[in-house]
Amino acid sequence: MSRSDVFAITLDSGRVPPDATAWEEAVGVIRIGDFQEDFHASLSFWSADDYRRSWRSAFVALADDSAATSCLVTSITDPANSNFIFCWPLYRSGETVFVQNSLIFLEELTSPFDPAEPWHSVLPRETVSEEGRPISEWATTMSALGAFFSD
Repeated sequence: MSRSDVFAITLDSGRVPPDATAWEEAVGVIRIGDFQEDFHASLSFWSADDYRRSWRSAFVALADDSAATSCLVTSITDPANSNFIFCWPLYRSGETVFVQNSLIFLEELTSPFDPAEPWHSVLPRETVSEEGRPISEWATTMSALGAFFSD
């Protein structure tokens, strides 16, 4: 795995997935170096601006501690009526930030989920699954995150 100085996460509330029917959704994109993936973000609980504000707060939380854990929520519905939240955990180790794709299972949490600080519900970084397989992750830098969030 190489470290990348390219990072971006965007959400286009005007771009609706072709299979969207009853649920309001927007399409987002996360980019880490050469890796890029689309995601569908529910707009039933948060607006597109709420996601963007959360991402900026997640970066600020990460910037405050050289060994911090944070996350970028990419789809959330009302936690009082949901089973899980889609997110990309961010695990900082000095200047390097490891990024994984994950779910936060709300019924497994030991304390209530706080949408204002979702990173408190992210599990510690693991690099191998329970089955012994490597967990997919990408590496970027605090500089790349800082450049993106400075705009």
